[in-house]
Amino acid sequence: MMPKNEQEWRDKLTPEQYKILREKGTETPFSGKLLQEKRDGLYTCAACGNPLYASDTKFDSGTGWPSFDQALPGAIKLLDDNAHGMQRTEVVCAQCGSHLGHLFNDGPTKTGQRYCMNSVCLDFAEGER
Repeated sequence: MMPKNEQEWRDKLTPEQYKILREKGTETPFSGKLLQEKRDGLYTCAACGNPLYASDTKFDSGTGWPSFDQALPGAIKLLDDNAHGMQRTEVVCAQCGSHLGHLFNDGPTKTGQRYCMNSVCLDFAEGER
């Protein structure tokens, strides 16, 4: 069952997950558990389990965070983010609304997109598709 209020989210998530997923924080670059993940599988929202990205859309952007060139259909929502004096596009889970990272239009693949995600916001299921 998905949490209904912030106290339930605090009880479900680790302190680091809560800070990033619910308070829109950012993990330290090059520290994430999934940055070097190369197996075939499915990346899901660590907060609610919603499938987000297929492994064949992941690439090494050199930025220090897992990067993808497209999300699964209907998996995410894009929001304007004007915090910190920057104009960016925030990526949130379409199912639970948790912060995942940001979308940039500087990707090296044919989509031209780079979904720059925090590892702590993701779980990985090997072989899932």
